[in-house]
Parts: sequence; C-alpha cells; structure tokens
Amino acid sequence: MSFTLEREMPPLREDAKGAIRVGNSRVLLELVIRAFQDGASPESIVQRYSTLPLSDVYTTIGYYLRHQDAVETYLNHREQLAESVHQRLSSVQPDLRLIRSRLLSRQQS
Repeated sequence: MSFTLEREMPPLREDAKGAIRVGNSRVLLELVIRAFQDGASPESIVQRYSTLPLSDVYTTIGYYLRHQDAVETYLNHREQLAESVHQRLSSVQPDLRLIRSRLLSRQQS
C-alpha cells in the first residue's frame, strides 16, 4: 500500500478589506494567533470560535510557527490599523467619562 503526500495550503483567505480570515469562517487570523500566544490550546480556540474546524486551527498555528516573521509583520500592521481607527473615533466622539460623570452628578442631586 502506498501513501501519497498532498501539499496543503493553509486555510487562510483575504477578505475584501484585506483582513485575513481562517477557513470559511469570519474569524480573523489575529484572534487565533493571539489566543495561541496567550496559551490557548487549539481545542480551546475552537470552543471560543465554534465556526472553526479543529483541523483549520492546527494548520493555521502550524503555518504561523513556520512563518512567524511574516505573520508578526501582518499582526503588527493590523494593530497599527486598529489604533489609527481608535484614534479617529476618539477624536470624533465625545469623552464618555465626562458624560457619565455629569449623569452621576445629576442622579446624586
């Protein structure tokens, strides 16, 4: 009996906005990798994100371990993008702490 090795691509895809998602789910690559970095097992990651097949999580982690520099560059870029969005929103929205303190002072009066 012979065994044929097949080359498999990682179960990663880029969506229309440039975010990388795992498998056919909407789960972002950064969520899986950060959970793994925080010590979560593939099984516990699947419990968090039930739309992910266990095999996709293992394959994604394997891809990360073989291509750490490239994946970390992507993750850092995503964090910078998230920070810029947060700053933009903060500049447009009022400070909610100020609103909250005003409401609390009205309730106490």
